Amino acid sequence: MMFRKVVFLVITVCLTGFAAKAQYDFRFGFQVSPSLSWMQTDVSYINPNGPNLGLKLGALGEYYFRENYAITGGVGFAFNAGGTLKYDFPGNYWAQTDKGVGVDTLAAGVNLKYNLQYVEIPIGLKMRTREFGYMRYFAEIPVFTFGFRSQARGSISKNTTNFGPAEIEKLQIKEEVKSLALSWGLGAGIEYSVSTSTSLVGGVYFQKLFTDINSDSGTVYSNNRGDLNENSKATNDIITFRLGVIF
Repeated sequence: MMFRKVVFLVITVCLTGFAAKAQYDFRFGFQVSPSLSWMQTDVSYINPNGPNLGLKLGALGEYYFRENYAITGGVGFAFNAGGTLKYDFPGNYWAQTDKGVGVDTLAAGVNLKYNLQYVEIPIGLKMRTREFGYMRYFAEIPVFTFGFRSQARGSISKNTTNFGPAEIEKLQIKEEVKSLALSWGLGAGIEYSVSTSTSLVGGVYFQKLFTDINSDSGTVYSNNRGDLNENSKATNDIITFRLGVIF
């Protein structure tokens, strides 16, 4: 259902772009962009332990209010965002997720891997140079992105089998991940003109979430401090290698 809604929204954006192009200096296009994401937290006992390779697909739009200045936007999917976090203390993590019979307490050193999918709506300001031959250089700053979680899966791997199997995969962890993710970012790249109205786009973008990914439903078991609510703030950093076409 969510996929059909997003496809409909992408088509609507593209059709709107066609209609607006005749009246305004509006450009639209598409991206198919590989990404690399990793997670981090604000506590010392939960640490990054591996990135995710992902992909961004979607429609792009640019409205030029001056010759080389544009408001940018779009809509699309971010596939396989997230990363892996290592927990130094034992605890009942992902407490709202069915991890299997008898699997509640997870051992110290457990790795929780997040595989997240978002519907994204970015808004930014783009500045570009004049054309040098067939090329223009551009920067897009700032870029604010509204992310709406559409899917969340996870896996658990442990350094011991004292508490259940050594690895649990393909868990549904929607209850552990907040539905809204807000981020800021920036990017830069090159446009290469292949015709008077069509350009190929290549660039590098950095995106940083400033909202907490986790719903913080777990419990940390610490010998020194006793049982604590797992209320760390987990965020996501993403590097995207944008590949696209603009008309």
